[in-house]
Amino acid sequence: MRTSEIERNTEETKIKMKINIDGIGKNNINTGIGFFDHMLTHISKHGFIDMDIHTKGDINVDSHHTIEDTGIVLGKCIANAIGDKKGIKRYGYSIVPMDEALVLCAVDFSGRAVFVFDAEFTAEKLGDFDTEMTEEFFRAVSLNAGINLHIKLISGKNNHHIAECIFKAFGRAVDMAVSFDERIEGVLSTKGMLE
Repeated sequence: MRTSEIERNTEETKIKMKINIDGIGKNNINTGIGFFDHMLTHISKHGFIDMDIHTKGDINVDSHHTIEDTGIVLGKCIANAIGDKKGIKRYGYSIVPMDEALVLCAVDFSGRAVFVFDAEFTAEKLGDFDTEMTEEFFRAVSLNAGINLHIKLISGKNNHHIAECIFKAFGRAVDMAVSFDERIEGVLSTKGMLE
């Protein structure tokens, strides 16, 4: 089993996280932001990643530090769990519909953290979640996991549907990218390395 456990404490957040990327999607998530917990559950369930996430942040200020720092730790956990990347497919993609919304997500576990986000929300908040933090969360994951991550909204009007599609699509794309292919010897790169 490819697992990782990280505890990260700052003046703004205290985070304890454990993941198993070879899991079945079991999760125990509490960040203090209900809608964010709901979205992280989608990554877990649709990515088949067992997640135990406990974040205590300065939500009396706003949601920014809590969401971004959770992304930082999730990115580091994913990188640690994957390890040397030998035998993994490296690339993953998913196109997820939810009613009128449709989102494309593509990832490359290249070691080069490049992030492209092409989606807009028309609501500032979904419950207690600031929608602009969707982009910041995934930027933090990309940078700290060392992945090339593209997220594109193809269509959609309902903000809840859009957010849910994004998080589900990411989970599914990661599941594809980190799965093994017995035909791959070493890492899937003509360079012979992925950094």
